[in-house]
Amino acid sequence: MRRKVEGAPAPKQANVSADVLLRRLHWTVLRPLAAALGGDERSLIRGFGAEMTEVREYQVGDDVRHIDWNITARTDRPFVRESYVDRALDVWLMLDLSASVDWGTAECLKRDRAIEFAAVVGQLLGTHSNRVGALLFANSPLTFVAPSAGRAHMLRILAAMQAEPPQGNTGATDLQSALIQANAVIRRKSLVLIVSDFLTPDGWQAALGQLAQRHEIIAVRLHDPRESELPDVGFITLEDPETGAQLMVNTSDRSLRERFQSAACAQDEGIRTALARHGIDQLTLSTSGELLPALVEFLELRRRRPVLARAVGA
Repeated sequence: MRRKVEGAPAPKQANVSADVLLRRLHWTVLRPLAAALGGDERSLIRGFGAEMTEVREYQVGDDVRHIDWNITARTDRPFVRESYVDRALDVWLMLDLSASVDWGTAECLKRDRAIEFAAVVGQLLGTHSNRVGALLFANSPLTFVAPSAGRAHMLRILAAMQAEPPQGNTGATDLQSALIQANAVIRRKSLVLIVSDFLTPDGWQAALGQLAQRHEIIAVRLHDPRESELPDVGFITLEDPETGAQLMVNTSDRSLRERFQSAACAQDEGIRTALARHGIDQLTLSTSGELLPALVEFLELRRRRPVLARAVGA
């Protein structure tokens, strides 16, 4: 059950802006995505692009046009230059707008954090021939926005996220149907960012695995501290924001708080295990912390991954 604490202090609204300063950050793509060349996003797939990475000895099948004749002339063996391939991406935002994201007990609502992240994605990835599309969902898929480029296009996506949920938007989050629709409409290999709290009934794991077979997926998990730990504040009413079901509990009961925390940990571990099974990285964005430090740490770990892999292999 999703839990809402009645009487919680009103959260401070996040300062959402598409002009977040991320000029020094680069999003590393780990899989070869079949999109047009000429973009500005670095892929870890080696090829023959603009930025040289290393020189190695010529192997049968290498393109002779990439032989480094200066080094070859100084040795008795031919050498070729390798570089990172620069690619233009199709980026898809799968955005959870269910009732459970309209809640927060710390600095902002989970929806605010999702909007802020989408704005950052537009600033970081929505340039240099990259295109950004969106699929908004709640208890069912809501809106489909075809991928395009430009500031005006990103502002339309952000406006759709900020709009009030449509009437009848009640019931459990249907992540499974959203993933099935994404698998049907996303034709080109893409970077897919699933922005959700993942507080949804089971059944989505298989659909996620099918989507991950073709696309590179990152799970952006929205989290609030009160979803994993109850405060000792006496009697409160817990409410499922998506179904309206309520339950009064005594939070002064230590065993209750421990059972709550244990159940939350088990739920979290189940989500992590499902994501890891399909090789999906997870970025957690909390309503109690700033977005940018978490994103910087996440991107740095992705950038260093090949180096770490070589170190382990050595």
